[in-house]
Amino acid sequence: MELQDLVAVKGSKKAPRRIGRGHGSGWGKTAGKGHKGQNARSGGGVRPGFEGGQMPLQRRVPKRGFNNIFAEKVVSVNVSELEKFGEGSVVNATELINMGIVKRKFDKIKILGNGELTKSLTVKAQMFSKSAVAKISSAGGKAEVI
Repeated sequence: MELQDLVAVKGSKKAPRRIGRGHGSGWGKTAGKGHKGQNARSGGGVRPGFEGGQMPLQRRVPKRGFNNIFAEKVVSVNVSELEKFGEGSVVNATELINMGIVKRKFDKIKILGNGELTKSLTVKAQMFSKSAVAKISSAGGKAEVI
């Protein structure tokens, strides 16, 4: 099979609706816009969320709290999760993502001291808790702040 032999599956491609081409087409006269009104005019219609002058839902619902768009997203990884790595390996952000330990978007990684570590690892992260540093070094590894 070659590129020029490829054909679309029957029924997958649909002809566009030809609007305003006579009343025999079913989309003639008002062309699906109904009679008069704001939506029948050229360039007519309302912006998303507009409710005809009524106070929109987005403004009626009470607002709570504050969302800081400049806040750094810090993802935490426990020392126990580092057991998945082999003896003497270097653990960094890309390795944590590859192993599936870190899944969501983040700005910084913080290693926390929950659990036990038996392997000697070199862990590179932006932040460490004191207990995490103690457990990594007691297992014979190194905690490097980047």
